[in-house]
Amino acid sequence: MTVRRGEVILTRGPHAAGGRGKKRPAVVVQADGYNQTERFVIVTEVTSNLARATDPAHLLIEVATPDGAATGLARDSVVTCMQLATVSMDRVDRVIGRLSPALMTRLDACLKASLGI
Repeated sequence: MTVRRGEVILTRGPHAAGGRGKKRPAVVVQADGYNQTERFVIVTEVTSNLARATDPAHLLIEVATPDGAATGLARDSVVTCMQLATVSMDRVDRVIGRLSPALMTRLDACLKASLGI
């Protein structure tokens, strides 16, 4: 399977506290050139906990909007750029949706805030 930057995937990524996490959505943030050649992919985690939705390093996805519906997420969620992870491609279950160009622009701003660049 090959993934592209901005795709929303289901993956069993590492839990922030260590160990094996549950299957959850994530957004591919790694450049497409590397997605074609590497066995691993860099993602940012997605959570349904909306508590930090206004933080500049977090992107709110509202599924009632057309852009939100295209993500394939079942409920309003936050893409948390504070939790980047590298996952093996064999842990990627499937692609469920994609961020629109407008959401990708906002995601890039969240990544910059998170990484201080």
